[in-house]
Amino acid sequence: MPNSPDYTRTDREQAFLDLVEDTAHKREIINGLAPFFDERAPEDMVGFYSSEELVQLGGLKGTDRDVEKRMPVKMTRHLFELAKNSPAIQKLVKASPDETLDLTGSEDPGNQMDYSPVEGLLHKYEMGLMYVVSTCSAHCRFCYREELIARKEIERHDGTVAKKGLAKIPEITAYIREFNELVAANGGRHPDCGREKLREILLSGGDPMVLNNSKIAAWMAALGESGIESIRIGTKELSFYPKRFDDAFFAMLDHFHEAYPEVGLHMMIHFEHPDEFLARDADGHYITDDAGIFQWVPETGRAIRGMLDRGWITVENQTPIIKGINDDADALRIMQREIKRVGGDNHYFFCGRDIVAYKAFNVPIEDAWNILNDSQKGLSGVENHARLSITHYKGKTEVNSVTNEPIPGLAGSENGVVIFKLLRNPADASDRGKVCIVGRNPDAVWFDDYEDRVLFDEAGLYDYTRVVK
Repeated sequence: MPNSPDYTRTDREQAFLDLVEDTAHKREIINGLAPFFDERAPEDMVGFYSSEELVQLGGLKGTDRDVEKRMPVKMTRHLFELAKNSPAIQKLVKASPDETLDLTGSEDPGNQMDYSPVEGLLHKYEMGLMYVVSTCSAHCRFCYREELIARKEIERHDGTVAKKGLAKIPEITAYIREFNELVAANGGRHPDCGREKLREILLSGGDPMVLNNSKIAAWMAALGESGIESIRIGTKELSFYPKRFDDAFFAMLDHFHEAYPEVGLHMMIHFEHPDEFLARDADGHYITDDAGIFQWVPETGRAIRGMLDRGWITVENQTPIIKGINDDADALRIMQREIKRVGGDNHYFFCGRDIVAYKAFNVPIEDAWNILNDSQKGLSGVENHARLSITHYKGKTEVNSVTNEPIPGLAGSENGVVIFKLLRNPADASDRGKVCIVGRNPDAVWFDDYEDRVLFDEAGLYDYTRVVK
């Protein structure tokens, strides 16, 4: 792994990277709808789409409603085996004509590119998010990054139109060092944006776990050398291909911890439904032991234990609540309970974002709150830490409460209210903790569905203007 002309590794960095082993992985990926149209898919997979579904999808090819133009179709053998008897997982990856009935939505959800100081990096909050790859082992139809996965051109803040690019080590590490030097020289706050030190980075995409060990290791080491204190890896590979978490990968993590013990490591996993990790019998029932404890899919159980056995790694699950997949209080209760039982944590649940075609996937905001609230009624205090978040342009916003009763003296609250609360806010987070109260609208799937019933808005969710370049 030689140095690049724009980046020179330290001795510590190179010594760590010299220990990293890459291994081959056979994910048995089915790409696109063509193998199903032409019956070139493996024999046992050909029937994944019915003949009627294929006729409907084929009729959309080349039109504005082409589902593959909106979001590429992709599935692993492992996921197919789980999906055979799981309507939830089928919904996760099966393309449907319904998803392009209404293509309303944003090519840049949340106006993220307003906060992209370097190609491939989003620096909106106290942490940074990096696009290190533009694909995953399989593709969720509701993907929040459909514009990146589908390689769509989007309008940038300066008016230019281009595809989102991927992060590169020289540019990213130079930005981190320069930003943090300005913070240090200014007494702990950046002179322009008011943020504190950039200390945490999320490796995202796409899914970083489709990269080989040496590429993941190169990023981790470079970030450690640049002064980053905490690294997150966002991945859904536990669901798509858990064998990726093999001995060589865990050895790489061990070597990293030995070389960079000061750097925290957090695995941000994405399970939407317990069918993705719990073993089931021939009748579709979850398998339990004699004590009634759920049994995990063997490969998935080994993978998550490999992370949790390393006490210096935290594992947290976060997931959107999506129509037809996990809008089910019982499923969410089982998922939260099991993840905590094995030693992980439940981080966030999300309302759907304003991606293109979001109306095909998003559960009404009030329904999502009620589903999550009902799911947590059967959980202990340590099991129900997850909150429901929806990402407004101003920042990550909690759906804090949905009431059924009017608020005396408050016009517009006759049918109850929804209370939003800003959890994360750009720059110095000056609006964190502020709330917005709107009159209920059971059909609302995005903020604009409440525009005609805003009752109180100290958070400024409905007085939003884009940041100045």
